[in-house]
Amino acid sequence: MTNVMARANGISHGAVTPRHYWGAAACETIGVPRHLAVILRKVIMLESLQDFTASLPEFLQWFGVFLIAAIPFVESYFGSAIGVLVGINPVIAVAAAVIGNVISMLIFVLTAHGVRAKATQGKEAKELTPRRAKLKERFDRFGVPGVSLLGQLFLPSQITSAAMVSFGAPKNQVIFWQIISIILWGVVFGVLATLGFSVFFR
Repeated sequence: MTNVMARANGISHGAVTPRHYWGAAACETIGVPRHLAVILRKVIMLESLQDFTASLPEFLQWFGVFLIAAIPFVESYFGSAIGVLVGINPVIAVAAAVIGNVISMLIFVLTAHGVRAKATQGKEAKELTPRRAKLKERFDRFGVPGVSLLGQLFLPSQITSAAMVSFGAPKNQVIFWQIISIILWGVVFGVLATLGFSVFFR
């Protein structure tokens, strides 16, 4: 207990961040597996975002959903669910989450496109990191539609879309399929939340 309190004091004094605490203290001090610590951090983050959205005036809660859906790993799916769970009309919640996610994704795609255009001018392609090599393998196997529709299971749309553009995929094709994916995932989670499947939230 003393050790845990010491680490907690370290957090309050800025020596250890909350993220480090759950990654190191929870795993090493009280024996929580790392994968469980990741889940706990995500649950805490989602609950905080739900509280943030609920704390806004009713007429601005849709804008809260719009903002949180632009965050990677939250996106249209969790954004829609949070919106529904705080009492926003499901149609409005899904629409706000989708728009926020799409705008965020477009920023990443257009930035990646510009960076790739400059980086590849008269230069040889750099060797991919192991993580990007794995993503490239999936891209080569499933193409833009497959990675866009299924990629949300592994990585945020912002990261997968930017990666595909950096691999040489046509920018407009990536945007088209990412928008379809964002809408589908947002609608599915919005419907599930409407039906009462409040997983991770209650």
